[in-house]
Amino acid sequence: MADTVLYEVSDGLATITLNRPEAMNALNVAAKVALRDAAEAAAADPAVRAVLLAAAGDRAFCVGQDLKEHVGLLLQDQEEGTRATMNTVRDHYNPIVRALAGMRKPVIAAVNGVAAGAGFGFALAADYRIAADTATFNTSFAGVALTADSGVSWTLPRLIGPSRASDLLLFPRSIGAQEAYELGVVNRVVPAAELAGEAGRLARKLAEGPTVAYAALKASVAYGADHSLDEALDKEDELQTLAGASEDHGIAVRAFLAKEKPKYLGR
Repeated sequence: MADTVLYEVSDGLATITLNRPEAMNALNVAAKVALRDAAEAAAADPAVRAVLLAAAGDRAFCVGQDLKEHVGLLLQDQEEGTRATMNTVRDHYNPIVRALAGMRKPVIAAVNGVAAGAGFGFALAADYRIAADTATFNTSFAGVALTADSGVSWTLPRLIGPSRASDLLLFPRSIGAQEAYELGVVNRVVPAAELAGEAGRLARKLAEGPTVAYAALKASVAYGADHSLDEALDKEDELQTLAGASEDHGIAVRAFLAKEKPKYLGR
């Protein structure tokens, strides 16, 4: 992976770190390609049982598109009579969000500072968001005359409702970590100095957990958001049958009967 994004796998946990702190982890083309490749690698690797999405530095998680590079690419498009620059949504953002949201393993986003635009979208694509008390969130898109991308039009309304999502999209503003928690944007807020340790602890706990069950939970929540109760009940039946056939379920039952802590295998 390019050094704009760091990728490490240890004991079932893949840690993906945005690594352009000098640019507030803005997304240039190299960073977008590296993040896409890292997310897809984590999704495909059977040794990975959980993912931690983090960012270097203490100012920003990710401020979205690198506008300095973006302006140059737009000028190049004008000179060449093309629109290739905006293909980044199809070529980069969409695959990143699909990998994060769709992988059959849990993803935690540790938001250490500003999360704006696509950076906000990538955090929303995670299954669990833990934020430093200094973190802020901003949709940003309308502020640069663009519409939502990186899945925000889908994830944000489902978390906070269409009305509040429209407010944040039409009138972009920075919301602090506490307001984000109250709205339901983040699951937990911790002091900035404790973020890395607590996010790592939670991610490691998930990496040691029943991976098949987590995948089923993730799939059932996503399915239930767009289907009727009867359809959701049928999906629960299907997924519970799969989870019940997993080795980890047998391990859990035996550990319960023996009054021991289960040691899951992730299968």
